[in-house]
Amino acid sequence: MGAMLQLKDLPDALILGKFADRYGAVDVDAVLQFLSILRIGTDLSEALDGFLARRGLLQGRWWVLILLMREDDLTSTPSELAEKSGVSRATMTRLIDGLARDGLVKRLGDRSDRRKYSIRLTAAGQARLDEVMPEYYPRVKRMMKVLSAAQREQLLQNLLLLKERSKVFQ
Repeated sequence: MGAMLQLKDLPDALILGKFADRYGAVDVDAVLQFLSILRIGTDLSEALDGFLARRGLLQGRWWVLILLMREDDLTSTPSELAEKSGVSRATMTRLIDGLARDGLVKRLGDRSDRRKYSIRLTAAGQARLDEVMPEYYPRVKRMMKVLSAAQREQLLQNLLLLKERSKVFQ
């Protein structure tokens, strides 16, 4: 996925009315709600990015460390990491390069095939997660606490319905 423009200035009903005049059949409320959901998702991601950046991580790199920590032997292949994180292999290679340069992961060569290698979480990578995660979980809890458990579940179910319907763009 390439760079994505994130609309900061959402249109209002008057602006969308201009589009409706030109293109017809515009459900102004539905468009405003859709754009607001996209904006909120971006805002949440940016907030997480800011939190991680202040701790010397980027979100993509953080997810790689988490994926490695989930493995019993703290090791995975670049292709498995790319698949689990939903990024291209080229993007994963760049993430791994940065993490390896900072000593947070280590490349392990394959004895039978020099072209293959695995990635292992290092002690420094684990230490970085150990610094971040104890601050991350309480923040998530504090943010999510504005909704009751039932409201969170309903929100999740509604978002999953929208995700399923996102196929209309394919």
